[in-house]
Amino acid sequence: MTQSVQLPLWLLILILAFAAVTFASHFLFPSVRWFFRRRMERVVARLNERLERPIEPFKLLRRHDMIQRLIYDPGVIEAVAEHARATGTPEEVVFQRARRYAREIVPSFSATLYFGVAIRMARLLSRAFYRVRLGHADEAALRGISPDATVVFVMNHRSNMDYVLVTYLIAERAALSYAVGEWARVWPLSWLIRAMGAYFIRRRSDDALYRRVLARYVRMATAAGVAQAVFPEGGLSLDGRVGAPKLGVISYILSAFEEGRGRDVVFVPVALNYDRVLEDRMLLAAGRRGKRRFRPRWRSALRYLARHLWLRLRGRFLRYGHAAVNFGRPLSLSEFAGSGGGALTAGRLGQELMARIRAVMPVLPVPLVAECLLAAEGPLRRDEVIARVRARRCPPPQGEGVCFGAPPPRGEVEVAIGHLLMRRLVREGPEGLRVVEEERPLLGYYAASIACCGGDAR
Repeated sequence: MTQSVQLPLWLLILILAFAAVTFASHFLFPSVRWFFRRRMERVVARLNERLERPIEPFKLLRRHDMIQRLIYDPGVIEAVAEHARATGTPEEVVFQRARRYAREIVPSFSATLYFGVAIRMARLLSRAFYRVRLGHADEAALRGISPDATVVFVMNHRSNMDYVLVTYLIAERAALSYAVGEWARVWPLSWLIRAMGAYFIRRRSDDALYRRVLARYVRMATAAGVAQAVFPEGGLSLDGRVGAPKLGVISYILSAFEEGRGRDVVFVPVALNYDRVLEDRMLLAAGRRGKRRFRPRWRSALRYLARHLWLRLRGRFLRYGHAAVNFGRPLSLSEFAGSGGGALTAGRLGQELMARIRAVMPVLPVPLVAECLLAAEGPLRRDEVIARVRARRCPPPQGEGVCFGAPPPRGEVEVAIGHLLMRRLVREGPEGLRVVEEERPLLGYYAASIACCGGDAR
């Protein structure tokens, strides 16, 4: 037992490596996981004390456990069997495809990352670029939502800043689970977004199996009470208007409600608008091409970033005007189903939600000035622009705050005019302010954002 054994060095290193892996997997890793799990539970307990809508246990499941729960869901197993029969593919192969889809969709929520990093970054970015304005919000109606209900925030999609802005403004209400498109499936961005609780969706996928797996995940999250945020338009607005709803995710949520799990679903309409959309020219170009594909121009992006930093260092950077958010009247599915307006379908629900978003669209100074100048037959003097903008009839359907100031202060209109002059969208001469003809589509893009709010520029 005490005699020496000679081994080659490579074999000794291999034995020690196996021993180290075994020790780590059986003793070290479980202890480390337990330590971080306990720490995370304490963080979540403190957060739930101040959040209006506590973080649901489903959201805190380990990602591996959530994936297993999804792929062994009876609905997914049934979809796998049907797909295998329809295509003649072995069930084991189809099941592996379903597992791959589940791994792609399921998030990995980190409360520390969401509230410790994401919320602070969202606040910093929002305030760095815009003057953030929270307009109309019926606090009584929002607080009156049943604690047992699943809350889904539905929003128009103006800019990729929407995610940042809404995350910042709803930080005290709930931890949102976003439905994020293909643009975010780029490493390491995908890891960060997944850790913030977002789930990925392929908006243009025709794969029936993928759609079934995605539908089951959305239904599971909805039945578990996870607060969600969806963009019913399915993509950024290419012309500035609030578009028609695409009904995929809405139909999945509706089917979860109809399954009768005993939990109501309450939709909260959220309307967003900006004095300047960062991607405005790129969106207009995509609209002209008729293809919703955005290829980033890295040279232009780097040039813009360098100029931005230079202006910041010199203290000459001017923020891009206002970014405003209004909350509409919540819609309870249980009440809507019994309202007598017809059968409860995804189409009827989507139309009602988009109507409620349009009803509370923030009316901001730059869109108002753009609308006024486009409606004029010739150049207008500053005083004429200010008078017409302030005279615009904009009936606030849900109280003060739907319009900006209603009417906007003279100083805000002056700032909006200066903003358009700085971007060279309008020119000012002896006869007054005139639209630059080649920039007319861009002004139309901003004016279209408030076309749903009625009124006229006189």
